[in-house]
Amino acid sequence: MNPVVLIAEELAPAAIEVLAHDFDVRHVDGTDRPALLSALAEADAVIVRSATQIDAEAISAAPRLKVVARAGVGLDNVEVPAATARGVMVVNAPTSNIVSAAEQAVALLLAVARNTASASAALKAGEWKRSKYTGVELQGKTVGVVGLGRIGVLFAQRIAAFGTRLIAYDPYIQPARAAQLGVRLVGLEELLREADFISIHLPKTPETVGLIGEKELAIVKPGVRIVNAARGGLVDEQALADAIAEGRVAGAGVDVYAKEPCTSSPLFAFDNVVATPHLGASTHEAQDKAGLAVAKSVKLALQGEFVPDAVNVQAGGVVAEDVRPLLPLAEKLGRAFTAVAGGVAASVTVEVRGEIVNHDVSVLKLAATKGLFSSVVEDQVTYVNAPHLAAERGVEVTLATQAETVDHPNLVTVRGALPDGRTVSVSGTVAHTGTRDVIKLTEVDGFDVEIGAEGILLFLRYADRPGVVGTVGTLLGEAGINIAAMQVARREAGGETLMTLTVDQALGADLLTSAADSIGATAASAADLRDE
Repeated sequence: MNPVVLIAEELAPAAIEVLAHDFDVRHVDGTDRPALLSALAEADAVIVRSATQIDAEAISAAPRLKVVARAGVGLDNVEVPAATARGVMVVNAPTSNIVSAAEQAVALLLAVARNTASASAALKAGEWKRSKYTGVELQGKTVGVVGLGRIGVLFAQRIAAFGTRLIAYDPYIQPARAAQLGVRLVGLEELLREADFISIHLPKTPETVGLIGEKELAIVKPGVRIVNAARGGLVDEQALADAIAEGRVAGAGVDVYAKEPCTSSPLFAFDNVVATPHLGASTHEAQDKAGLAVAKSVKLALQGEFVPDAVNVQAGGVVAEDVRPLLPLAEKLGRAFTAVAGGVAASVTVEVRGEIVNHDVSVLKLAATKGLFSSVVEDQVTYVNAPHLAAERGVEVTLATQAETVDHPNLVTVRGALPDGRTVSVSGTVAHTGTRDVIKLTEVDGFDVEIGAEGILLFLRYADRPGVVGTVGTLLGEAGINIAAMQVARREAGGETLMTLTVDQALGADLLTSAADSIGATAASAADLRDE
């Protein structure tokens, strides 16, 4: 049975097409609460926009749920803490609307500069008054950009084409980066005093709410025009209305409000204010991009892959292409470690060696942590709840990197200290064959091995002597268990030996015990390394 993807609001056909081949795609009206809760009972993933509420009640109604996807930027309608507690991944489409938002800011700035909206309204009302709506050019003017994030940069690049001088306030960007963009970094006060136009492009945080208020508007350059298409509340609406009424500010373009929906604001009284109902992301292209982005994220999540746009994953962000093949390796090493250790370690270090450490490899610690607990807890273990599971059990997981390596270009080791004082380690690498990547174990608790990290692996530790391989093979054969691969590693002749076998099906506890007893094994364990 294919995983069920529940679509609770309208989604672009191209996005549905991404999911249709691999999943059972179902539809429900997300605003019909009883119908939504009923449909969630069988859902592995749910995709919403802004009208559907995915709260703790909805998450509890979905025992199979693995991912909640919001086809947009915000997450106001998704109860992220409740999802995280259940190990449910939450994703959105953070870059889907950045072009649309930047263009909306440009449109508002141009409309304010040329009095477009009020002139259009007057003409439609039967008035032809050209002189009343005389505007100003952008060329040669100073434009102040408050916030040089992704949208701020796009806005700056576009507005620069009008022959403007660009200054910006952003305490979190390096001057060299701003210089590359043709922007001069200044303090906020200097920007307010110099700019002919000001456009706001900041996130809404406790530090940025009310950033432009009565005090700031008292020092602006007379005749300035201000645009806010970022977040409501960054500019104090009443203070801005007062500044416009007093003539200090010549006009404003506003797309966002402190409280939305907003149908009443002191700014609406002015002809030189262009006000729009939060249209920053309201383009067909942005909506399609959002749908496609979350559809791809849902597909990755349901296939057990890492999802860069997951908002409740500790190591979120873009994963370098060279690092991606090591994600399943790290997870499988975590599973193998738990099997070999026979329980949960007190502390674990994920060691990464090789040229790969030139990239950000922190996600490998997360993948290994997921693997560590996959066979330990009853609930599903995900990239979301793995760190919580480790903390809950007092297991400290750390990351260590080293650029130099031996034998293999890149090597990942999961090494842990057990409560009884023992240290256990499992190492592996990814071999590139030209047609596919092959994940291999290279070391198990000090024994050198080279065996594929796939299927079900048995680890038998015993004293080296003749006939052991035959005994194990016969026992498994009589039980109908086929051996796909086998390797024996020993420290010295007659010394401690490790037999590693790959078998085609899981062994019951009784059979594993029988195999161990038949050769006098000092330790026996099995690790399920099959792809989830």
